[in-house]
Amino acid sequence: MEMFNKYCFIGCEDSFEDSSLVLFGAPFDGTCTFRPGSRFGPYKIRIDSYGLETYSPYLDKDLEDYKIHDAGDIDLTFGNKVAALDAIKSFTTEVLNSNKKPFMIGGEHLVTLPAVEAVYGKYEDLVLLHFDAHTDLRTDYMGESLSHSTVIRNIWDFLGDGRIYQFGIRSGLKEEFVWAEREGHTFINKFSYDKLKDVVSKIQDKPVYVTIDLDILDPSVFPGTGTPEPGGINFNDMLKILETISTLNIVGADVVELAPDYDPTGVSTAVASKVIRELMLAMA
Repeated sequence: MEMFNKYCFIGCEDSFEDSSLVLFGAPFDGTCTFRPGSRFGPYKIRIDSYGLETYSPYLDKDLEDYKIHDAGDIDLTFGNKVAALDAIKSFTTEVLNSNKKPFMIGGEHLVTLPAVEAVYGKYEDLVLLHFDAHTDLRTDYMGESLSHSTVIRNIWDFLGDGRIYQFGIRSGLKEEFVWAEREGHTFINKFSYDKLKDVVSKIQDKPVYVTIDLDILDPSVFPGTGTPEPGGINFNDMLKILETISTLNIVGADVVELAPDYDPTGVSTAVASKVIRELMLAMA
């Protein structure tokens, strides 16, 4: 798989062979439905990561105590979303076949689909934890079945009922909420994450994939995203989420939907970088 050379995320300088966790970027925003620009997220995050320390006082863990490899960005062909998704799935599979955990930086949320497909290929009892402002449960967006608005519905097609848990959701079509809540196809914790501890206790040691759409955060905290949605959580809430899920068997993860150029202050990129550090340490 051809990869694009890059700045390395702080503390992720170990070789692919020696590492247990592999970080990689998927700079794709070809189905963005409002404000594009998340393709620039991985690049800006890596630069901003050097404003962090490798040590997390929240989790009392240090990136330097673990073997983590930053593989750079997958070299994606813009204009062909199927080819882009295939490339993401191929590289994720390569990571898994090497007995390592994949950690992807988006890009828009559709990039989660091929990554979860790859992880599901190895872990048939996989559970998905989805943190987001939006349901992402449409069957199509303006006739397109592959969209960041349909990503979780596409994942449900192979995971099925009782395997998808959604938190922070505060936006979507009425029929999406009906399909999820009344028909019981996914678990939705609307507006909050107050039921997360109960879900973590239920999951126990099952393999888990975690996908964090950063627009779960309120735009006052995180304006640099393609579809900002007022009414979100604050950064300390996000830290509580990451601490709560750190006990789980997380076998794959991604953080998506930073569109850095919509926040000229750079605060959104700093927030994204810190979330990534904490989630990597939660996985480690």
